[in-house]
Formats: sequence, structure tokens, C-alpha cells
Amino acid sequence: MAHLAETLTFSGRKVVAAWASLPFPAACGRSLPEALCAHPQAVPWTLLSPCREPGLGGCFAQSVVLRGLSKEGNPPISPLQACQSAEEALQMYLSALFPGAFGTSHVLEEPCPTRPPYPQFFSPLLSTQGFLLDNPPRSSLAAVESVPVLAALQAGPVLHPLLLGLYKDLQRLNTRRWPSFFSAGVEQEEFHEALEELRTLAQCYQTGADGDEDDGDSD
Repeated sequence: MAHLAETLTFSGRKVVAAWASLPFPAACGRSLPEALCAHPQAVPWTLLSPCREPGLGGCFAQSVVLRGLSKEGNPPISPLQACQSAEEALQMYLSALFPGAFGTSHVLEEPCPTRPPYPQFFSPLLSTQGFLLDNPPRSSLAAVESVPVLAALQAGPVLHPLLLGLYKDLQRLNTRRWPSFFSAGVEQEEFHEALEELRTLAQCYQTGADGDEDDGDSD
């Protein structure tokens, strides 16, 4: 994980955010291109890192893995379905949503197993294979045995407010009130140096849209 994150961080960046869709929302019998075409404006995933959800997408680099869906499906009706492989379809989809971003994508046919003792927190709208049902039965359903999953590590502007907020919180800390803060041997000068490094790191994730926020907080 650390090695993968390192490949996604450059230009002074050191942090990545995690995203996941568990299960990935795909209807029974649909191919990967058909499932992706159902979400043309944004990837149907949830931010797992403690960042503020971005209003718009965007990233500098990302690594995405989707498992449990195949390329096979109906005759081509979109450029995604004309792709030769599932990896090519996923990469085309991501390139359209994140133009100019460096990224890698992989598709694995094997779904994520969710048999006991995996917690059964899934919606009754899912089949035992984790796909969305058009007409779910009214009776109690069997446990979900597997689900398609989309997961990603992403270096992007979503991390800017998190890192900047951490810098501001530490900047407001009155270390004189906490003499034990430096009992481990950290010097006051080292603390302020690390603080400035954190601020510089936050600026590495800054875009033009949030530049005014930093200017207003400068001292």
C-alpha cells in the first residue's frame, strides 16, 4: 500500500485519499461498460478518508481497481462497449471524468467474497452475487455471498482542506501550556519547521478554485 501510494505522489505531494464503492452499483446481467454508462457524471464511490466531500471531481493521480464485473454484454451502443477489454473500458471512463490525470486501472473478474462471518449490512435490493435486482422478492433473502467492488487511491485537491485544516489547528496550539509536549526531545524550532512543511504540503494540493482561501488565512 505504501509503495502504491508513493507512485501516485509527485511534485511534493505525500498523501493520497481512499475511495470505495461496496458494492459497486450494477444491475444483474449488465456488463462493465453498461454499468459505467449508468454513471456518466461521477464515479459512484464514497470517500473513506476524513476529507470534505468535493463539489466537483478532479485529481492529479489515481489507482483504481474494480472486481466482479466483465466486459461481456450487449452489442456496442457506446464507445465504452466498443472497447476491446474491461481495463480499456474502465480507463476510458476514468479519463473522461479526470482528464489529464495520471492513473492506472485494473479489472479483476473475481468478486469480493462476503460469506459469513462477513457482516450482512447489504440492502435487500441486492442478489446473492451483489447485483441490483429489478424486482426483489418480498420474502427474506439469502445472505449476500459476493459483491462487485470499486476501490481507489487518489491524490487530488480533496486533500487540500484536510491538510490546511490540520496546519491551522496546530498553528493555534499554545505549546507553552503543554511543557510535556516536547518531553520526547522535540525542539521548538523543529516543531515550527514541521509546521511549515505541513503548510507547504497542503499547498501542493491547492488548485485555483481554493487559492483565495489560503490568501485570506496567510499571516
